[in-house]
Amino acid sequence: MTHKIKIIALAVALAAAAGSTQAQDFVFGWNPRSGDMWIDQRLGDINDYGYRYRDPFMDEMVVHYGAPRVLVRELLIDRRWAPGDVYYACSIAHTLGIPCRNVVEVWDRDHGQGWGAVAKRMGIKPGSAQFHRLKKGFVPTYDRWGRTVVLDADLRRDFPNHGKGTKGGASHGNSGKSSASHDNSGKSSASHGGGKSKSGNSSDKGNQKGGDKGKGKNK
Repeated sequence: MTHKIKIIALAVALAAAAGSTQAQDFVFGWNPRSGDMWIDQRLGDINDYGYRYRDPFMDEMVVHYGAPRVLVRELLIDRRWAPGDVYYACSIAHTLGIPCRNVVEVWDRDHGQGWGAVAKRMGIKPGSAQFHRLKKGFVPTYDRWGRTVVLDADLRRDFPNHGKGTKGGASHGNSGKSSASHDNSGKSSASHGGGKSKSGNSSDKGNQKGGDKGKGKNK
């Protein structure tokens, strides 16, 4: 019994060390400081999801946030950005109606100030309608991933039936695991814990033109 306890303790320690290593691998480390504790927690969870399930994460950024796939891939793979930072940069850009690359350039330069300061300087002030819209955007993203999200009091007013089995709610009992099948052409489809994430067209049309619009799937 003592030997078994030691083995379990070692496994837990190794898992914790692995998670710490992943966080340290991000080029900026991890310290979002959005100014909202709920958002900070969700961004940390998105780190885990995007790290494990890159394909549906990239699909979300491309299809629903208008980011070029080449940019998302560059940030995640070549530049080692945390998925949470990629998500928030593209989410801010989507809220403001500007290219994701614009926000990327600001965060690349001023990440030491935290997301709260960066968003405020770009025009999204805490408590504003734009900030609330930015925060609300997490919910449909989690629903598309089939990933459970616990709403705070502020968001429960906007989504009173969320998680109660009604249309648009997410009643998924897992932590967002996904499986992806790929054919020889590189196309993929992913299902995540009972939810589906479809991005429709699998091509990358428009993503090589430097714009911030794109449709497609990729891994």
